Amino acid sequence: MMADAILRASGVYAGYGRGDIIHGVSVEARPGEIVTVIGPNGAGKSTLIKTIAGLLSPRLGTVAIGDEEIGGLPAPAVARRGIAFVPQEANVFRQLTVAENLEMGAWTDQDRKDERLDKVHALFPVLAERRHVRAGNLSGGQRQMVAFGMAMMVEPRVLLLDEPSAGLSPTMVEQMFEIVKGVNQTGVAVLMVEQNAIQALKISRRGYVMAAGKVALEDAADNLLQNKEISELYLGSRV
Repeated sequence: MMADAILRASGVYAGYGRGDIIHGVSVEARPGEIVTVIGPNGAGKSTLIKTIAGLLSPRLGTVAIGDEEIGGLPAPAVARRGIAFVPQEANVFRQLTVAENLEMGAWTDQDRKDERLDKVHALFPVLAERRHVRAGNLSGGQRQMVAFGMAMMVEPRVLLLDEPSAGLSPTMVEQMFEIVKGVNQTGVAVLMVEQNAIQALKISRRGYVMAAGKVALEDAADNLLQNKEISELYLGSRV
C-alpha cells in the first residue's frame, strides 16, 4: 500500500499578472520519493514549482503539505512548514563564505543550527573543508552543494528543485544527481523540474509530463523512459 502524499497540488491555476501559465495542474510527492516533472520550455514547469514554494499564489486550486493547506502563503511561511526550494539561478550568496551561506539557511531554527550543520557536513564533506571560502569562488558543482546545504539547514520534509543541472558540466551533472539521491536517502521527498529528463527519470520513482501548462501524462519513471512517444518528443532519443 502506497503512503499518503506528503505534498499535494490539486487543480492549480497560477501565473503572472492576469494571465495563467498553468491550468488545473495536479501533482504529488509521497514520503521517500523522487518525482520529476519534464516537458518542453514554456510548459509551465517552473511556474508550478514556484507556486508550490510560495513565490506565486495560486488563483485556483490547492497546495498542501500533509493535511495543511499552504497555497497562497508567503515563501517564508511555506519554508517553516517543511518545504525547501532551490531555484535555478541566484541560489547562493556569492560574496559570503560557505559557512555564512549555511548559517543563512538556518533561519527557521537558530537553536538547532549546530545539529543541522553537522548533518549537512556529513552529507557534503567538501563544505566543511571549504567553509571559509567565498561561494563565488567555488566551482559550479560546489556552489550547487552550498545551495542544497542551505536547503537542508531548513530540515525539510520536501525539497523542490528547479533545473538543478542547468549550467553544469557533464561530469558535474552526474555528481549533482548523486547529490539528489543522497538527500533523498535521508528521508526527504524530492520534487524536481529538470530539462535533463533521462538522467532525472533514472533516479526517480514517478514522473509527470507537462505541455501547454497542463499535465499531459503521469506514470512510473521507468514507464516514461520506455514510452516511445515520450522518448521522441521529450527525451531526445528513440527507444
